[in-house]
Amino acid sequence: MSIAVDLNRCQGYAQCAFLAPEIFTMHGDEALLYNPDADEAQREKLAQAAAACPVQAILVDAVDESAEAVPGAR
Repeated sequence: MSIAVDLNRCQGYAQCAFLAPEIFTMHGDEALLYNPDADEAQREKLAQAAAACPVQAILVDAVDESAEAVPGAR
């Protein structure tokens, strides 16, 4: 499972860090740190965190999906 966060879109609301602190942490008031290769066991918490993001900056399995969208990729 892979995670991507659009840091240009992220506004630092920290809902993800509240719901999935094992994956997301805030560094200071605005800088988001995250584990791009979260464990499969954390998928439910990750889904909740992604859904709670007010600006929809969290993409789950984004790397795998984009590779599948491009013929011949991987």
